[in-house]
Amino acid sequence: MLNTLGNFLTLNTFGESHGEAYGGIISNVPAGISVDFEAIQKELDRRKPGQSAIVTQRKESDEVQFLSGIFEGKTTGLPIGFIIKNENQKSQDYSHIQNVYRPSHADFTYEKKFGIRDYRGGGKSSARETVNWVVAGALAKQLLPNDLKINAFVSSVSEIFCEKPYQDLDFNKTERNAVRCPDEETAEKMEAKIREVRKDGDTIGGTITCVVQNLQAGIGEPVFNKLQAELAKAMLSINAAKGFEYGSGFCGSKMKGSEHNDIFNEDFSTKTNLSGGIQGGISNGMDVYFRVGFKPVATLMKPQESVDKFGNSAIVEGKGRHDACVLPRAVPIVENLAAFVLADLYLINKLRKSDRL
Repeated sequence: MLNTLGNFLTLNTFGESHGEAYGGIISNVPAGISVDFEAIQKELDRRKPGQSAIVTQRKESDEVQFLSGIFEGKTTGLPIGFIIKNENQKSQDYSHIQNVYRPSHADFTYEKKFGIRDYRGGGKSSARETVNWVVAGALAKQLLPNDLKINAFVSSVSEIFCEKPYQDLDFNKTERNAVRCPDEETAEKMEAKIREVRKDGDTIGGTITCVVQNLQAGIGEPVFNKLQAELAKAMLSINAAKGFEYGSGFCGSKMKGSEHNDIFNEDFSTKTNLSGGIQGGISNGMDVYFRVGFKPVATLMKPQESVDKFGNSAIVEGKGRHDACVLPRAVPIVENLAAFVLADLYLINKLRKSDRL
């Protein structure tokens, strides 16, 4: 099973939703990096369940324990192993789907691929897997330049959009509401919509926008490891992610080249940034911005028609604790995956320019 994120800086993970623990191994972190453990735990706290009334109420402390690769607070250059123990499993909530496939979930495809599946919370297909990615991304942030900023926010929930351009938003306000939208008025509408859908036992989707500022020019590898391709691969690995666009995205396909080209200023910045800070797969020094679309969560707290593993008609209904909307908790996942991709490409770029090679 292909289970590796990254090219030079890599993450390999293990764990299932209702197993003993999640964890991973991060390889090729340079030696001598002072590790800010509080910063890593803070990112985990942003992702963990039970933060508000509009997300799953599963209670997990999500405290990370590092097992190797760090000595006296600094990285040793050796693989960094870590675990996060599962504390609040309720496997009995899933006994009713032992032989039934939930519509639009990974139940059917996992069983067809492996011939067996862990039905407790979806096993490896559970979004709880992302706890590993946040640890790796939070550590990767500490390998990046201090002035580089990565800010993600919920930009739409269903038909409710944040209409303001990101340049007019105060990212310091993102964490001030349960939805994680920095525009307060829009956030209130989004939260009301999520509550309405949750009350009906249904789920809802939307988009997350991410902005990377102060990224130096020259990051990204030509051809098959383009910056946008690496970001897209990471983002589309997130559970429930359905689409990725950067810069002008699909809107750019409607424009003429004379409208879309970013004209240079004398300092090599550009008058517009429809390229989204990336040209030829390499950063150009302008802001990198992209958007990720998320579908509604597949597990509904209301009856749905389905079939069992024997092909018989069945009715399935979610039990236990589930998100009605993944967007608020996906914001730190998007940010930390972006950080991991950038750190990987930074290290590759540094090796490319090394006098020793």
